[in-house]
Amino acid sequence: MGKRLPNLHAWQWRSYSDNHQHPANLILHVLAVPLFILAAITLVYGLFSFSFRPLVLGIIGIAASLALQARGHKLEAQQPEPFAGRRDAMGRLLVEQFVTFPRFLLSGRWWRNWRNKR
Repeated sequence: MGKRLPNLHAWQWRSYSDNHQHPANLILHVLAVPLFILAAITLVYGLFSFSFRPLVLGIIGIAASLALQARGHKLEAQQPEPFAGRRDAMGRLLVEQFVTFPRFLLSGRWWRNWRNKR
């Protein structure tokens, strides 16, 4: 992978709109990212409460969310940069789910990409 700026948020934001153009990918993300966030909260709850069911549901929800997003990314003409390793994947995925996609949606860029591709 090329050199990454120390600011992952800025680095990811620069190409995010270009990597999220296909209408099906936009829909998959608008469904899958909230699923990821809910599943992550459920997983953390399961860890801190030592509850098996929320732990398993959180893992399943995160896996389903990431599978949906991966499917959506395969539809894009401009693919995201491959992960450089496990640590890179974890950091980029968490920033995308909790910061970059919500920012993309709330900034109006999601809607702009949706209108431009429909």
